[in-house]
Amino acid sequence: MLIKLRKIAEENIDNFESDGFKSLFSMLQRELNDEYIEAVKTHLKELKFENGVLISAELGKGNKGINYILRKPNEIKQSLLGKLFSKKATAFTFYIADRDESGMKALSELKDRGINLAANALAQSADHINGFFKMLRTELAFYVGCINLYEQLAKIGETICFPVPLSFEKRKHSFSGLYDISLSLSMKKKVVSNDLNADEKDLFVITGANQGGKTTFLRSIGLAQLMMQSGMFVAAERFSANISIGLFTHFKREEDEEMNSGKLDEELSRMSDIVDNIKQNSMILFNESFAATNEREGSEISRQIISSLLEVRVKIFFVTHLYELSRSLYDKKLDNAVFLRAERKPNGERSFKLVEGEPLKTSYGEDLYKKIFKES
Repeated sequence: MLIKLRKIAEENIDNFESDGFKSLFSMLQRELNDEYIEAVKTHLKELKFENGVLISAELGKGNKGINYILRKPNEIKQSLLGKLFSKKATAFTFYIADRDESGMKALSELKDRGINLAANALAQSADHINGFFKMLRTELAFYVGCINLYEQLAKIGETICFPVPLSFEKRKHSFSGLYDISLSLSMKKKVVSNDLNADEKDLFVITGANQGGKTTFLRSIGLAQLMMQSGMFVAAERFSANISIGLFTHFKREEDEEMNSGKLDEELSRMSDIVDNIKQNSMILFNESFAATNEREGSEISRQIISSLLEVRVKIFFVTHLYELSRSLYDKKLDNAVFLRAERKPNGERSFKLVEGEPLKTSYGEDLYKKIFKES
């Protein structure tokens, strides 16, 4: 396998531009050279002990054997006549009868003691080689996954691009044709995409019609950031953003039996955990957070959290139905804020596009009511 791996490196090193892969292939060629391979083959052949085992030992207390050491036999090249007539070294020899099980067992134990250190060294070497291949398989699985993902998107007809990342001190979020890759894969068809040019912005407030694509847009933002910072392509025609020190999400959850308190307490508890870990120049995605209480209280909690996060330069994407919150932020005319709204056509249909616009008092839940009861 090592020889096969080196051959792959030799055949493909010129096909890669990545510094990482070039370094990997160069390392494989350098470390797995012919001299190393031949040395390994020689050692493995010797460790088969085809000519028996040569062991030295010393006598300890009570004439017990100690300091067992496996010796490498001296290889003296001689002709056949030389071997026949050469002077034999002085040695004491004894033989064990075929039926002497105790003698055979004692001899086997002596052999095991002698080869123990060599066996341990060989086991460690094997573990090292196996560990290398396991790590290589794990690392390459990421790239294989990227290839598989690209092929699936190509079948659907979706576009991808290689993003342009910027340093975390800057504020950049500019893209065109950004779509939710998970939605596209689950529906197995092209989905609606969005465009945005928002440089030097820290706060993105997203409002608008129910089921208008707000959560889908939020997912596309998070996935694109994650893919960019993983060194992957992005599900967009064009994408450029600053690197984030950390990426956090705070999505509303449905009540379940495992909850030990109310929904608001649960949301605040998760927010507390995020605050304990979030750092400057991170990014956080809120999806209808703190709406489990009345509008005034939920808006006030959200305002205080948003204000505190902005002070430490955290980029915020906030999807909300809290009109009091969105309106109060909009009226402040913040230079570093962008307000997006899920588009609704005059006939009530959703385009699933997000456009810049001030918050509206209604989320057009009436449209959904009419649609559901008309269909039923």
